[in-house]
Amino acid sequence: MPYIPHTLQQQKEMLEVIGIGSMEDLFKDIPRDLRAGNFHIPPGKSEMEVTEYIRKLASFNSTGLKSFLGAGFYDHYIPAAGPALVSRSEFYTAYTPYQAEASQGSLQALFEYQSAMCRLLNMDFANASVYDGGTAIYEAMMMAVRQNKRKRIIISADLSPIYQAMLSCYTKNLHLELKVIDHNHGLAAVQDLEKAIDEDCAALIVQNPSFFGNIFDYSDLFSKCRELGIISIISVYPLLQSVLKTPGEMGADIAVAEGQSLGLPLSFGGPYLGIMTCTRKLIRQMPGRIVGRTKDTQSRAGYVLTLQTREQHIRREKATSNICSNQSLCALQALAYICLMGPEGLSQTALKSMDLAHYAASKLTSIEGVELLNNAPFGNEFALKLPINAYDLIGDMVREGYVPGFPLSRYYKDMENCLLVACTEKVSQQDIGVLCELIRGKLNENNF
Repeated sequence: MPYIPHTLQQQKEMLEVIGIGSMEDLFKDIPRDLRAGNFHIPPGKSEMEVTEYIRKLASFNSTGLKSFLGAGFYDHYIPAAGPALVSRSEFYTAYTPYQAEASQGSLQALFEYQSAMCRLLNMDFANASVYDGGTAIYEAMMMAVRQNKRKRIIISADLSPIYQAMLSCYTKNLHLELKVIDHNHGLAAVQDLEKAIDEDCAALIVQNPSFFGNIFDYSDLFSKCRELGIISIISVYPLLQSVLKTPGEMGADIAVAEGQSLGLPLSFGGPYLGIMTCTRKLIRQMPGRIVGRTKDTQSRAGYVLTLQTREQHIRREKATSNICSNQSLCALQALAYICLMGPEGLSQTALKSMDLAHYAASKLTSIEGVELLNNAPFGNEFALKLPINAYDLIGDMVREGYVPGFPLSRYYKDMENCLLVACTEKVSQQDIGVLCELIRGKLNENNF
């Protein structure tokens, strides 16, 4: 029977109470072509049959590939203690901590998460997370619009194209002007960005390392933004902030990040974690939840949601944000990862990943016909120019058990032969050597 908990007799009684003779009469105001049709749901299966069907579907996934894929999401090693800690029922069953007296554990964990993010990015304040890195970019942009009441946004083209697509989608009906300043062979056109900003701009949005993996210091550009009253927003790779110049050191107003690299598995695309931090002057514009530490009447430390006006529930279009939940469990797992690794562990992981990337770049560019897209400094990711189509190379390499990187032509025109290669501590010099030989063999087949 359909999943309707009421018997036919109960349905008849309810219809009589509201004075309607049949279910058909109840829905008569809805045109027939707009009503739910046949969903073509197959007959039910037993538990054993469902388990076997799911197991067969899962077998189609290739999970044993050696991957050099990055493009914003990275396969770092996750210490076993992290997932074990967040799998405790006190954490994974917890929901919104509205009742502080019953949620001190969750609130303290989120407060510690915020503190860790502020220290990692060298910023004043952090919230208790939003959905993902793209959501964080959008919310940061809207913070700027609310702060200075301007409508024009300058975006560097080496910002993740996924984030650019999200910004375009989310702002479609908001009457904002998004101007993207083109890159130069994968490099941010810093001089063009500086020319584009003026007193009509609400915000400048950049990324470090860029989508192409290049490292920049935006201190001078951010200083120029401050002179013009422009909010400077930077998206970063959080793990690498343990060794790179931080957003705070550069003078950024808002720093955001995709937190997946901090102990979250790739998991076929999520759930992930949107990190948001800002300076003191912008704290009132920050969306989501913010946990504060206070004292009770007996001077005991306590934790509460602070700077909250329940605005997402009662202020409608005047709300700071429409985000009504957060990624608390993901934030907690990121906190567990940071605490387990410590400052030294984070920096060692970042440096090892970067060293492997530079080793890979050296070996790959020794292959005839392969060269770097540009000569700018890079972290653990870099872009290559190949003598063949990147998609063709990827297809052949996957059959050999290797994913050599990300095809840049998926998002950028005239980059059919460009490949984005990322390294983490989970690849070895031997893996890089095998990849080089596979690519060399493929090019020899094509007479390169």
